[in-house]
Amino acid sequence: MSLRAKFDMVGVGLNATDTLLVVPRFPAYAGKGPFQQEILSPGGQVASAVVTCAHLGLKAKYIGTVGDDERGRIQLESLQLSGIDLEHVQVRKGCANQSAYIIIDRTTGERTVLWRRDDCLRLEASEIAPEHITCARLLHIDGHDTQAVEHAARIARAAGIPVTVDVDTIYHGFDRVLPHVDYLIASSEFPVQWTNQSDPFRALEMIQQEYKMRVAAMTLGAEGSLALEGGRFVYSPAFVVNCVDTTGAGDIFHGAFCYAVLQGMPMREALDFSNAMAALNCMALGARGGIRGLEEVRALMARAERRSRPEFEIRGTGAAS
Repeated sequence: MSLRAKFDMVGVGLNATDTLLVVPRFPAYAGKGPFQQEILSPGGQVASAVVTCAHLGLKAKYIGTVGDDERGRIQLESLQLSGIDLEHVQVRKGCANQSAYIIIDRTTGERTVLWRRDDCLRLEASEIAPEHITCARLLHIDGHDTQAVEHAARIARAAGIPVTVDVDTIYHGFDRVLPHVDYLIASSEFPVQWTNQSDPFRALEMIQQEYKMRVAAMTLGAEGSLALEGGRFVYSPAFVVNCVDTTGAGDIFHGAFCYAVLQGMPMREALDFSNAMAALNCMALGARGGIRGLEEVRALMARAERRSRPEFEIRGTGAAS
């Protein structure tokens, strides 16, 4: 890894432009009801993580594709305003940007997502050159355009650049990506689905043992996050906040975790920091509506009540089996 990298981190993966519909409560199946607000908001897994890193003061670069429609314009404008390098973002002509319709239950802040991404947005491995990746100190990817992110991860691994990955579902060919990952931060469902092992602790062990990654971890939503590093589990309870909208919480967690890795934080601090960033984002509407700075994050970490899952609290402080 170059000591004179131009960027602190580069992200390769998805962006999306969301339509948020805030409802008093989620309607019953086949029912109907009023909505209170309609908001157009930029988001997307990797794009929002990169925005988080830029907000925390890192020099960040994003590689991906956007449509040439109004939603694509909104996404590009948001990324530009965040000060992110967009040199290798491709605008696909005649193609609609990835979009999502997100129904937010006002009573809980929980959301239901309906999304679409046309194949014309696919990013190919041949469109990523080695210098696009080796210009940074860290690579963050998702799993959607699997061949492209595998190619990027191979480049990073060969250059000694750490790779973090955000994955929430099983993608065809993702087994070829995992050998090049240093930090897997998955959804709570992914490790269980990937291994067919119902015990999440054992599932993380199995993934780490097979793919030899430094850290195998999962986010747990309102119950925090769990990581396996150096043969020991680390559990970080969630911070209790007034939740308005959970949209983008995981994406912000991943951006904060990238920052924590680059800052050399110990694992417990890295998880606490990332949990706090995600919690603050839940206090506002939109995938990036509540991204906050270091001072507010540290303040929340110092004073906020925590919400833990007892069995994770007990098992998440000891050695793996």
